[in-house]
Amino acid sequence: MRGTTSAKIRVTIVEDDAGVCEGLSFLIDGSPGLRCVSTFGDAESFLAAHHSQRADVVLMDIDLPGMSGIDATRDLRRRAKPPLVMMLTVYGDDGQIFESLRAGACGYLLKTTPPAQLVDAITTVYHGGSPMSETIARRVVASFQQPSPKARALADLTLREREVLDLLSRGFRYREIADRLEIGLETVRTHIRHIYDKLEVRSRTEATAKYLGGEVS
Repeated sequence: MRGTTSAKIRVTIVEDDAGVCEGLSFLIDGSPGLRCVSTFGDAESFLAAHHSQRADVVLMDIDLPGMSGIDATRDLRRRAKPPLVMMLTVYGDDGQIFESLRAGACGYLLKTTPPAQLVDAITTVYHGGSPMSETIARRVVASFQQPSPKARALADLTLREREVLDLLSRGFRYREIADRLEIGLETVRTHIRHIYDKLEVRSRTEATAKYLGGEVS
C-alpha cells in the first residue's frame, strides 16, 4: 500500500485529446478518494515536470505526439521513486500490450472502459493490483497458453526424427547417429532431410537452434 486510506490518490493524466483529458479529470475529481493533480498533452512535458507533481498513479495514453506513452513509461521506470503507470488507450493488439507491460506499466485499460471500472482500476493499481480490460486479460492469458517454440518445432516430427535431431544437436556425426540408432547412414540422411523440411531450416546449426528454442536467422 502506498499511503494511508484517508489520503486521496493523486492522479496525473497524459493524454493529447483535450476532450478526453477534460472528461477524465472531471471523473477523477468527482470520485471519492481520488484527485487529479495534473494533466499533460505530451510525454516530454510530463517527464520534465513529473517530480514536482508528486503523482501516485499516471493514466498514460500510447499514441502521443512526439515520444510514445510506452517510451515515456520506460523512461519513467528508470527514475527514482516513479509513480505507478496504467495505460489507457484505444490499442488492443498484442504488440502494444506486451511492450507496455515490459516497459513497466502496472495495468492496461481500453478507453471504452466504463467510468466506474476506471475509477476502481486506479484504486486497484494504487494498492498493488494490475487491472486490465477483460479483452486484454484474455489476450495475456492466451499468450501463456501458447506452446513453446521448441514444442511447435517438434510437433510435426516423428519419434525417430526427434531421436536423430537430438543426437544432431549434441554434435554427433551422421555415422555416429547411424551406429547409435542402429540404422543405415542413408536412412540418417533421409531423416535429416525430412527434419530440415519440416523445421524449414537449411543447416545443422539452424535445426539445433530451433530445437533448443533459440532464434533462427
